[in-house]
Amino acid sequence: MKKSIILCILTIGLLTLLPSQTFSQTQNAEDILEKMIDAQGGRIALGKIQDTVLTGYMEMIQMGYGGSLTTYQKEPNKLRMDATVQGIVITQSFDGETAWMSNPMTGSTEEMPLVMAEDFGRSALGNDVLLNPEKFGITYILTGKELLEGKEYFVLSQNFSDGFKVNFLIDPETYLMYKTKTTAKNEVGEEVDIETVFTDYKSIDDILIAHTLVTYQDGREFMRRTITKVDFNTGLEDTWFILKREKVI
Repeated sequence: MKKSIILCILTIGLLTLLPSQTFSQTQNAEDILEKMIDAQGGRIALGKIQDTVLTGYMEMIQMGYGGSLTTYQKEPNKLRMDATVQGIVITQSFDGETAWMSNPMTGSTEEMPLVMAEDFGRSALGNDVLLNPEKFGITYILTGKELLEGKEYFVLSQNFSDGFKVNFLIDPETYLMYKTKTTAKNEVGEEVDIETVFTDYKSIDDILIAHTLVTYQDGREFMRRTITKVDFNTGLEDTWFILKREKVI
């Protein structure tokens, strides 16, 4: 049970890809990406963010339980997630090179399995992946539009150098992210379609942040995350993300 909890939480933050059929004739990927950046707060404001701390809680819908969740992200590629589920404290982290997690069954910390580590490492990428994608070997392609509930969304494909792809569905009115799509491994190692819907945007220090994120696996609601507090530039140290091979208290 405890091990399945760890594996389920590792799916948090993953993104997705699906093909589109209708192609834009008047805008290109650079236009959409730049408008998305502007909508979130602009290059200057986003470029000043060195770290972000998101505090809130999550509900694991299919499993019937939830808990608190705090996410720490440091530019450009460090991520730590501390969750408390059924009284168990679970940590996952990526220090820029190594992805690791705490194991409540043994009280130790250990490196993540390779496939999960790759997914978690991609999730660790922050604002710099939008502002300077070439640094990461990432390209963006406007693949067309997708119709959802009578509204067309721009589909911006994020392409990694290793072949991994993510689709961003961008609201044509606000140019904010509405949904992401990709494929990833679930808690038992099976490949599933992952979709995350971003809503309830609020302005924090002139940066728009989605405060409700709902993740679906193969079309079924899997997890609902609610953000209650956002802090920028808290001075996170690199050591906060590094694997320490010692007993977790």
